[in-house]
Amino acid sequence: MHGRNIVIIGGTSGLGLSAAKRLVEAGANVVVTGRSQDKVDHAVDQLGTRARGLSGNAASSASVDAAVAIAVSEFGQLDGLYHVAGGSGRSSGDGHLHEVTDEGIDYTLDLNLKSLIYSNRAAVQQFLKHGTGGIILNMGSVLGYAPSPDFFASHVYAATKSAAIGFTKSIASYYANQGIRANLIAPALVESPMSTRALGNEAIMDFVRQKQPLDGGRVGVPEDLDEAALFFLSDASHFVTGQVLAVDGGWSVTEGRSRT
Repeated sequence: MHGRNIVIIGGTSGLGLSAAKRLVEAGANVVVTGRSQDKVDHAVDQLGTRARGLSGNAASSASVDAAVAIAVSEFGQLDGLYHVAGGSGRSSGDGHLHEVTDEGIDYTLDLNLKSLIYSNRAAVQQFLKHGTGGIILNMGSVLGYAPSPDFFASHVYAATKSAAIGFTKSIASYYANQGIRANLIAPALVESPMSTRALGNEAIMDFVRQKQPLDGGRVGVPEDLDEAALFFLSDASHFVTGQVLAVDGGWSVTEGRSRT
């Protein structure tokens, strides 16, 4: 990763910040984005001199375009994009389909799908401009293909994560002959600002201990995804594109508890 320049959309906390630290440790330069200027400043302080930051809304095309422009102006070119930004729309009206509000649909689509399309577009445009290829890594979720009706039934969220898989595979296919690779990581429940509701519910935690049985049955931590991100954003994966990697503690191959 020495000398590689990576933009991380949603890189100021949780999974994104953990990955940024690992990438900088491996020699990369990073541009991290987040909603809060305070979090951006704090992240850059932790990451050191090979990091730049930008505050803004990931669901704004101008914001993600600006992040790519910073990578080019500060470091010379863009080599990779890691789109981590996203989250639950439950508090804004997502949930069970018969209860989902129009506002919940719009909010969740913007947060998890429109933002990803914007960032991927900005990256691909830059990759095509400099003509040396590039790497896209998107953040998905096991809920995009392995639902949990008892505890994690946010149906618009699931739709966005399923769409992210199809979108990633589609662009991977189209741009492969131009040296642009696109892959997706699909975690299960990981400690993050988004998982606060689940972490505080003992019934959910009991389910997760069964559903994610690896390492004694536990919730994931951001560092569990760092090596996968490093693999996809480096030359180690130079012959890999259009793939979905579940980093899920066994979620997608484990039955868990039956519904009552």
